[in-house]
Formats: sequence, C-alpha cells, structure tokens
Amino acid sequence: MSQNLSLAGRIAVVTGASSGIGEAAARKLAEQGAAVALLARRKDRLESLAARIRAAGGRALPLAVDAKDKNAVAEAARVISGELGTVDLVLNNAGVMLPSGVEEHRVADFEQMIEVNVTGAMRVVDAFVDPLVAAAAKGGPSDLINISSIAAHDVFPTFAVYCATKAAVTHLSRNLRAELGPKHVRVSVIEPGFVDTELQSHMTNEAAKEWIAGAKKQITWLTAEDLASTIAFTVGLPRHVNLPHITIMPTQQV
Repeated sequence: MSQNLSLAGRIAVVTGASSGIGEAAARKLAEQGAAVALLARRKDRLESLAARIRAAGGRALPLAVDAKDKNAVAEAARVISGELGTVDLVLNNAGVMLPSGVEEHRVADFEQMIEVNVTGAMRVVDAFVDPLVAAAAKGGPSDLINISSIAAHDVFPTFAVYCATKAAVTHLSRNLRAELGPKHVRVSVIEPGFVDTELQSHMTNEAAKEWIAGAKKQITWLTAEDLASTIAFTVGLPRHVNLPHITIMPTQQV
C-alpha cells in the first residue's frame, strides 16, 4: 500500500473531513490527484484543510454541512456538481461515538448516534448515488466507501447503540454492493479497530473513557494516516477490482 496510485481526474467527496480519518483521507486523495469536496460541520477547519491542499497543488472545495440536515446534504451535492463535476468517489465517514449504559437513559445520545451514523450515512448515499452510477456508466472507476468499525461484530459493554449503528453500516454496505456492483460502482466497507483520532474525546461515560485510556497504554493504535493509505489504495485499484470488506486492526489488538 506504499505505492501511490494515480487518482488524477477523480472527483471525491469526503464527509467528516474536519478531523481524523476524513481529514487524513482528504489530504491523501488530493495528494494522489483527486479533486476533493470537504464536508463537515466545522467551517474553520475545512477552510484550513482546503488551504493546505491547495498550497500543495491540489484542488479542494470546503462545504460546511451537517450530515443530520438532509437539505444541506442535497444542496452540497448540487454545489459540488457545479464546481467540480460528476462525483465518482464518496468516502462516507462522518460519525459519532457516545457510549453509555442503557440504564443511564441517555436517549439523546442514542438518537444522535443513530441520526449521524445511520441516517446521515444514508442521506449521503442518497445524495451521491446518481453521480456515482453516471460516472461508472462512462467507463471510469466509481467508489462508495463506508466507514464502519469492528464494533459492528464485537461486544463492548456500554457501547450497545454505537455497535448497533456500525452493524447497520456494514450490512447496508453489503446490500448496496448487491445493487450497485452490477452497475460497476464499487462499494466497500472498512472496519477499523482502535484508531487514534478525536472521536474518543467526545465520550462522557467514565467507564468507557477509562477502558479507552487503558487500551492506549497497552498497544500501538492505528493512525488516521494508516486508514488514509488503505482508502487510497482501495480506490486506486483497476475498475474491475473491488475490495468489498476490509478489516484493519492494530497488530496487538485481539
């Protein structure tokens, strides 16, 4: 995966682009030649990232968008089409992790994870599926990559709703591939283990925070750049090659 495969001419959308996996992936895709639309809520971070990409010779379009706002997502798709052209690469990455025990009754946190991780992801799919199919019909590569987690399969106390949302993303991806694969749209789901990003900093449950802190001391975590390299490799493969399900783990994580 150290090979830099050219993505010249590709037009990519990255959600959750203001930090972590999204930011690293946007930089990597731009470095390899793709024009990148950057979607997230934090406008200042997006503009800073876009400036860095442009300074390095790339193309970037920052758009402050909340995945929970279906009208904003749809409008972003319209703007991207006008500014950059037909999207042929979507990294569906925006997500939130707010673990808590079910007996804590943090219903607002449960609802936020479902709204962002599942409903928001599907809003992105809905907004960009037509250009993805159109790009594939023209004979070029076309990619939808959904970021899930090993939590889709594993069991972690206090993470029940988060795990359920990621299981939904993984199963959604498998079914979307059955629909879109015959139309030459590659659908991939990536399930990382521990990745060192700011995602963990949003947690408020003390037991979960202690568990995460202990895991950081015991093993070497993945970096956002590790995920970015994996993503760039996946979309850089020949059009007829699809990696549908990728699990990427720290070597020491079991």
